[in-house]
Amino acid sequence: MNQNNIAMDVHEVPKIHKWITLSLQHLFAMFGATILVPFLTGLSPAVALVSSGLGTLAYLLITRGQIPAYLGSSFAFIAPVIAASAASGVPGAMIGSFLAGLVYGLLALLIGAFGLDWLMKVLPPIVVGPVIVVIGLGLASTAVDMAMNVDGAYSSKHFTVALVTLAITIVASLFFKGFFGLIPILIGIVGGYVFGMIQGVVDTSGVQAAWNDIISADSIGAFFGAIFIAPDFVVPFVHYSPLEIISWEIALIMVPVAAVTIAEHIGDQMVLSKVVGRNFVKKPGLHRSILGDGVATIIASFLGGPPNTTYGENIGVLAITRVFSVFVIAGAACFAILFGFVGIITAVIASIPTAVMGGVSILLFGIIASSGLRMLIDNQLDLGDKRNLIISSVILVIGIGGALVQINVAGVDVQVAGMALATLIGIFLNLVLPGKESGFGNGNMFQADPDTENETQVE
Repeated sequence: MNQNNIAMDVHEVPKIHKWITLSLQHLFAMFGATILVPFLTGLSPAVALVSSGLGTLAYLLITRGQIPAYLGSSFAFIAPVIAASAASGVPGAMIGSFLAGLVYGLLALLIGAFGLDWLMKVLPPIVVGPVIVVIGLGLASTAVDMAMNVDGAYSSKHFTVALVTLAITIVASLFFKGFFGLIPILIGIVGGYVFGMIQGVVDTSGVQAAWNDIISADSIGAFFGAIFIAPDFVVPFVHYSPLEIISWEIALIMVPVAAVTIAEHIGDQMVLSKVVGRNFVKKPGLHRSILGDGVATIIASFLGGPPNTTYGENIGVLAITRVFSVFVIAGAACFAILFGFVGIITAVIASIPTAVMGGVSILLFGIIASSGLRMLIDNQLDLGDKRNLIISSVILVIGIGGALVQINVAGVDVQVAGMALATLIGIFLNLVLPGKESGFGNGNMFQADPDTENETQVE
């Protein structure tokens, strides 16, 4: 593995001024996407920031400070969180997130005991790739609705704001270099916000109220009290009783999605290993990193935040800067927690028009779908093979078409729909149809390591 040109290794502690700057860079890289998920699901962006920071710190602790990864809000859980919230409110979504986190923990135990090969057989690229496409395209209507409509009615002004936001994000992605090239989503949101203000679609009354509270403070205590405001946490046994809400319906909405995010997690670990020049799948082990991801999601469920996952944006920061210090990642996590408690930042986030978020969502959700296609390409899957064509086709139509199965569990009608149903059927088809080796293609991302029985190959 190549460890040349490392600017700062995993356990190096930077000087304080570099530490702050590098940590803020990671914060900005994940900021736009992390606040977009709660914005779409009706959760609190401030809570999402706090839970992502706490989840990242827990992840670093569980992985023994050996993996420089930042965890932010998971896009894969957007539709399930919305569905669970519609069924049982935000507490229902939090219960579902908790159960998904437990699946991570159980899987970590199984990997630690039996290795990784069995998991790869259940979730080969021919299943995971199309499901990731379903995640992106299944949210397409949500992005377009946010971009075009206000209270269900078409608005040319809001759609213009969305298109300008999209254009700014695309320009930033293609032409900006260095640090600014790492934060195109944030640049798009800021640019769209400014254009929205010019168009008169931004309500800044909340920001003005927060600012007035700060400048009108007549004591030090009042000043800090106006700046630092506790987010709207949703805590079990304080705001709701979990035993009264937990149900088979919530479990079947949320838990199957863990199959997709676990596969994404494995891919992220392999990419990280290549970037840093260490085999993180072997040491500290995939079981530790999956456990850390699960604990981060459980922490989020205790606070009212969206489920967490490792972030590709921050992996990109590592690849470009060659700064691999876990202390920098921990600093970003601390800043995220701090920002979550700053009232005026929360007010600014709340004032972002839905058209702006719709504009960046058009690109982001498309990128998610495209990443599923990329997984198929990178693994050189042959869709001329009838088995692969059948599995991918069924997953795509069931997931995007919104098919559902309704079953009666203990006298309660429970629905398994959309992405969850597509994932389960894809896994079933892969296990029962002959010719399983074709589902891995000719790539090596999901292949077992021939030198170690229970590890995954990382070049």
